[in-house]
Amino acid sequence: MEMSQDNEQMQEALANTSHVKLSGCDIDGVARGKLVHVGKFAKAKDGLGFCNVVFAWDCHDVVYSPRDVPLADEETGFPDIVAVPDISSFRVVPWERNIPLFLVEFFDPKTSLPMPMCPRGLLKRIVKEGIDELGIKAFCGVEYEFFNFRETPESVAEKQGTNLTKLTPGMFGYSCTRPVLNANYFNGILDACNAMNIPLEGYHTETGPGVYEVAIQYSDPVTLCDNAHLFKTAAKSVGLQHGIMPTFMAKPHFNLPGCSGHTHVSISAIDLPGNLFDPATAANWSRQPSTPTTEGFEVPHTSHVLHWFLAGVLAAMPSMHAIFAPTINSYKRLVENYWAPITVSYGVENRTASIRLITPPTAPASATRLEIRVPGADANPYLTVAAILAAGYDGIRRQLPLPFPPAEIQKDLAGGRSGERRLARDLREATEEMAQEGSVARRVLGNAFVDHYVGTRRHEWRIWERAVTNWEVSRYFEVI
Repeated sequence: MEMSQDNEQMQEALANTSHVKLSGCDIDGVARGKLVHVGKFAKAKDGLGFCNVVFAWDCHDVVYSPRDVPLADEETGFPDIVAVPDISSFRVVPWERNIPLFLVEFFDPKTSLPMPMCPRGLLKRIVKEGIDELGIKAFCGVEYEFFNFRETPESVAEKQGTNLTKLTPGMFGYSCTRPVLNANYFNGILDACNAMNIPLEGYHTETGPGVYEVAIQYSDPVTLCDNAHLFKTAAKSVGLQHGIMPTFMAKPHFNLPGCSGHTHVSISAIDLPGNLFDPATAANWSRQPSTPTTEGFEVPHTSHVLHWFLAGVLAAMPSMHAIFAPTINSYKRLVENYWAPITVSYGVENRTASIRLITPPTAPASATRLEIRVPGADANPYLTVAAILAAGYDGIRRQLPLPFPPAEIQKDLAGGRSGERRLARDLREATEEMAQEGSVARRVLGNAFVDHYVGTRRHEWRIWERAVTNWEVSRYFEVI
């Protein structure tokens, strides 16, 4: 860990504080952190100790079964792993007296290698593979939809998560007046993001009671995911100050649209300016197709590089689905008639497909990109982007052709058209798809990560299998 002498803001912040905040991302995308004395932080050249339980328990601090996650075996004693701060991630936390914040990655103290289940570390590995092996770099953006409720953690617990008070009534997307009703909260999020260098490209009400949407400005993958991860923390923290709780769960209401985490991706060559998804740029790249990238159909305004990348993501999507839809609730969003994708599909400006191609004339050629529409707002941004890039890079390496034509109008989403495949309907099905020997996820993300992630999702499913829901009680209590 090297202190940057040219970052005056960071040096000033460290000189005027007694403590710094260190924060890491767990497998569920939850921020796990602590305060550390500034003197200890300054001496931590090789990182600081952090209990490995952050990867051995679930989002409610229930320790996994060792049969699912060996890291959770009590006989190991839950030793420390090493949390290494990334100095380039510095920012201040405005709602905590501008305390300095640094994001960390987790390393194995015995091998000095990154912990395979560390989301930020996994993403950095995939980014490095793209640069080193293919000579390419990615640019990514993300949109989050989230419901907001006039509640506190105490009131939600008392109500057992039911009959929560919505922040505003009715459906009023893109309203110019509704934000005024809760201006301190709405503007507080914006102010916090500006103070934390989280650029919001767009911010507005979305259709649904108390729903907001943000578009986080595109950037390199790690910066984008840092900003996405911290945005959720900022929104929740600002909300607590105003008696408001935002939720990023995928489907808070059965009869309303869910909350998406649409992710945008384009790529460029290290040694060539321009967007490789633009045919004019891709024509000058060193990698040219030896065989056609489409057979009997055209995808206008798109390059052979886009076709390879897209084909890789399509091929990987079934085995990556548990990353894009990581919770029991995720699959309540991915149903017919709610603009939510349920098949392995793509289309030009088609919001019913799993992947939307944004091309001229809708966007300039330089902004040609893919919008992956399967992830929900509940997905871990680091894992989501890592999965997309790993799959797309695999498609480029293997020069995969597109397997079927783009969707025009998807009339029968449940069945799909020729060549399309229905995505998993629940977390168990998606998890077992990922777990299969030889799955694309195993090949491009590695067995160590997949084994850990599969164990955590099996744990989640078993808890759900034992749960008795409010729906069951209200439906069967009296009449059966």
